[in-house]
Parts: sequence; C-alpha cells; structure tokens
Amino acid sequence: MKNSKIKEMSSPDLEKELVELKSELFKLRFSLATNGLDNPMRIKEVKKEIARVKTVLRERELKGVK
Repeated sequence: MKNSKIKEMSSPDLEKELVELKSELFKLRFSLATNGLDNPMRIKEVKKEIARVKTVLRERELKGVK
C-alpha cells in the first residue's frame, strides 16, 4: 500500500487496517515456522506496511486530528 493511500484513509480505517496487518503477520510467521512459505519476503513487506500505518496514526495523534 502506498503512503498516499494510507494518508487518505480515516483514523478508524487505519486502526482496522493495522489489526488486519498484525493478524496477517502472525499467520505468516506461524506458517513459516510450521511448513514454510512460498514468499518469505512477504513478512518484510507486511512489517513495513505496519510501520507506515503506525507512523501516520502517530502523526495525526500529535497534530490532534482524529
């Protein structure tokens, strides 16, 4: 997901997206430990997306925008 698309989303939508990304990361890590992944680089991508979402949420928190 691009930064511009993340910044267009509302804060509740971002929080929902963050929960979904964390769930996906858990599933990826679990499948890596049990039977292997087709694309292990997806873990890195999901972690970066989580960081992007958290950054935008924190910026909004500091500005006082909800």
